[in-house]
Amino acid sequence: MKKYIRWALPIAILIVGIGVGWFGPKLLMSSTPSAVPAKSATVTPPVTRATPVEVAQAELIPFAKGLTAVGSLKSDESVMLRAEQTGRIAEINFKEGQPVVKDQLLFKLDDAVARAELEQARASLAIAQGRQNRAKQLFSEGFVSKEARDDASNSLKVQQAAVDLAQAKLEKMRINAPFDGVIGLRSVSIGEYVSPGLDLAPLESIQKLKVDFRLPELYVAQVKTGQQLEIRVDALPNQRFRGDVFAISPLVEAGGRSVLVRAAVDNQAGQLRPGMFARVQLLTQDAPALVVPESALSPSGQNQYIYRVINDRAEQVEVTTGERHSGLVEIRTGLKPDDVVVIAGIQRLRDKALVKVIGDIPLASVVAQDLAQKAKADQNVPAVSGQPVQSSPNNLKTP
Repeated sequence: MKKYIRWALPIAILIVGIGVGWFGPKLLMSSTPSAVPAKSATVTPPVTRATPVEVAQAELIPFAKGLTAVGSLKSDESVMLRAEQTGRIAEINFKEGQPVVKDQLLFKLDDAVARAELEQARASLAIAQGRQNRAKQLFSEGFVSKEARDDASNSLKVQQAAVDLAQAKLEKMRINAPFDGVIGLRSVSIGEYVSPGLDLAPLESIQKLKVDFRLPELYVAQVKTGQQLEIRVDALPNQRFRGDVFAISPLVEAGGRSVLVRAAVDNQAGQLRPGMFARVQLLTQDAPALVVPESALSPSGQNQYIYRVINDRAEQVEVTTGERHSGLVEIRTGLKPDDVVVIAGIQRLRDKALVKVIGDIPLASVVAQDLAQKAKADQNVPAVSGQPVQSSPNNLKTP
């Protein structure tokens, strides 16, 4: 009996343990109240900021169209001053790079010998004059022949020519300005001995310049004297200069099948210089065209794009451009009149981006005029003392 109890007690404990392990968790879960599901966290979408931009309104205006070419600026008058007589330079009466007026004395050679020769010729002339007078008187009285009288008259003419020659030589010792202009850099100094034909200094008339350019023979019929043109130079990229065609070459160059055209450009302000490379646009007609400021263009590869603002969104539009001048560009396709386009802040934009317009919405022509006036004002601002405008080889330091 005791042996049975000893084996039954462990078995009972094992059975109770298995029951508690199997049914205990289920009873515990059924007695625990169901948990209330947690509310999901609210996700706040990121705030999209509007990009500040400046805009302009596309405008349909009469727009000058024409032909484009490249050319070079030339002085209205240009000469290299050279000596015509042999001698030593006694005077230089100008400062290099300064304006001079017509007939102003620039160089004077030592004229002591020329003056002596002139006085000698005048003395010989006086003697010849006296001999002719006596020969006339004696001929009238019958004391000399007609041949003697004629010899005296011819001798007088020879001496008169000698005086004129000596006077001309003396005048050649003085080198005067043949026209108003700006004297260049001289290549001689006082006391230097010069010979005929030696270069002394250049003289340029630059208040009015000439521009020479070539056009294909195909466009010869479109070019006429008096026609207007616009000129741009790399040294002044934001400025345009007006000119007028005044001469067309009658010859078509056989090699390039082109005709040479010459125009006059006013240069009273002195901003242009002879020899500058010029981009020429010959204006042939005025026709209505849709224009925007050149700053509105956003090139990408071979295509041109413009950001058009619609309902505070920047829409990227591909456009086809035409003629350009005076800060405006012709838009042939892609826009319509009164469209509002972005002209500043383009670098930060993408298609459909939210934008904020700063300021008013001016017309395209107004924007171009304002930019031209600003560029002209910037050109007239003097350089700050102690701050060089451009680098010079003398200012560069070699490490």
